[in-house]
Amino acid sequence: MENKTLLAIVLSVFVIIASQYFLAKQEPPARQPKPPAEKKEEAKQAIPSAPLVAETSPAEEKEIRVDGDLYTAIFSSKGATVKYWEIKRYKDKMAKDVVLLATPGPMPALGMGADTNFDLARLNFGISGRDIKLDKNNQTGSIVFEYAKDGISIRRTYTFYNDSYKVDLTDQVAGISEYWITLGSGFGMFDKEGGYTHVGPALLKGTSLEEIKPGNLKEPKTFKDDLRWIAQEDKYFFSAIVPAGKVELARAWTYDNTPVIALKGAPGENKFVIYAGPKDHDNLAKLNLGLEHIIDFGFFSIIARPLFWVLKFFYSFLGNYGWAIVLLTIVVRIPFIPILNKGQKSMKKLQELQPKMNEIREKYKKDPQKMQAEMMELYKKYKVNPMGGCLPMLLQIPVFFALYKVLLIAIELRGAPFMLWITDLSAPDTLFGHIPQFVPLLAGSAVGPLPIVMGITMVIQQKMTPTTADPRQAKMMMLMPIVFTFMFLNFASGLVVYWLVNNILSIIQQFFVNKKMSQQSA
Repeated sequence: MENKTLLAIVLSVFVIIASQYFLAKQEPPARQPKPPAEKKEEAKQAIPSAPLVAETSPAEEKEIRVDGDLYTAIFSSKGATVKYWEIKRYKDKMAKDVVLLATPGPMPALGMGADTNFDLARLNFGISGRDIKLDKNNQTGSIVFEYAKDGISIRRTYTFYNDSYKVDLTDQVAGISEYWITLGSGFGMFDKEGGYTHVGPALLKGTSLEEIKPGNLKEPKTFKDDLRWIAQEDKYFFSAIVPAGKVELARAWTYDNTPVIALKGAPGENKFVIYAGPKDHDNLAKLNLGLEHIIDFGFFSIIARPLFWVLKFFYSFLGNYGWAIVLLTIVVRIPFIPILNKGQKSMKKLQELQPKMNEIREKYKKDPQKMQAEMMELYKKYKVNPMGGCLPMLLQIPVFFALYKVLLIAIELRGAPFMLWITDLSAPDTLFGHIPQFVPLLAGSAVGPLPIVMGITMVIQQKMTPTTADPRQAKMMMLMPIVFTFMFLNFASGLVVYWLVNNILSIIQQFFVNKKMSQQSA
């Protein structure tokens, strides 16, 4: 394989990974909040609005609590909206329950509107029902919110299930020209940093997932036709509104410096399923709502999905996702062993031919065509394929990125221990703490032995692998382990385990190839 081709492939792998590391966190700076009157005027100019509803009644706000095995939620009479949402089977770093809505944001969660200012969410509703306790003996419960004044009539009904994160919602609305419903600000998102994954609004059109980057919402975005649901997501959790029937359109925009997304229906009766919980593929698929599409397996999803299923299968009998990753790495590598062996042998032969290749380059340096012809004759004479070392790498790239994506987004790895000090495969290795804040570029990065050992195996692998690169290129390539080590400091431990095991397998295979080639040349 030509030196430049090998270098280009390695650098392309680096660039793709580095782009996720460095660019995923880059968002345009938030705009300064404007006074309420100015902000409202801006919203009217951006999105045409229907006439505002009459002023609400002066009754004080009331709350109602829903407590089940999976979550605790608090609803408010103000707008018949969600005020708090906590799920019980997932923990934060302090071992407390994950909270998907701590306090109402600038836009109320599940707010209704006669327009996209969502003034109906500011009205105070009457409540039929009391606090609900769901358990095995009380599997379902309902709350009804009602408002009737100045020609507007609204009846909102929530129905809850103890064994599901889904909530049935029915809105019966009269007296307004348009009907909107929104997920509001921040509902469904726990980690707004994202960890190199999309955070913000998303929707499903047919079977196509549309992820909307908050930085791209300088102008409102509108979506029509075959809308199946809208969502607000982070890496592992999300909230969604799934319409039971057809809706006119979905719209995403920025409200008070926060990204929001809403659906437009029609006055009358509108039925939905609300979901707020984890991105658990199997449980989402069982709901038969298409919500499993929120899990984005990336460009190589056709490879990633089977790998995901195999990973879960290995876990089913190993009982440890760390060892499941090790076994999956070994299994994935097995089909490539013959191809890798052939490629490594080809690189070894090319290394042996390096002096002859240098002679040809020097002799015909002023005649590139003649140089190429002589090179091809040399390859033919010694039965060497210059692309022999390149092909195995190219074939592995889709598998690598598919597995990389699986390990990056799988909620099953969240909080999953491996062994010794590795207690969370979704988190970086922090055994040695963090890099001090005064260190440029790397300030705050995690420091642990796992990425360091991984970097050492990369150095060993490079030393053992035959190369035809010139000294300048060789020095550049020796920087790669250092760059990768620092880059992997903040990667999930599960990803580092995969890369480390893959490197070890490469070293073992290269050792036997080198040994065999030495015996043949002796």
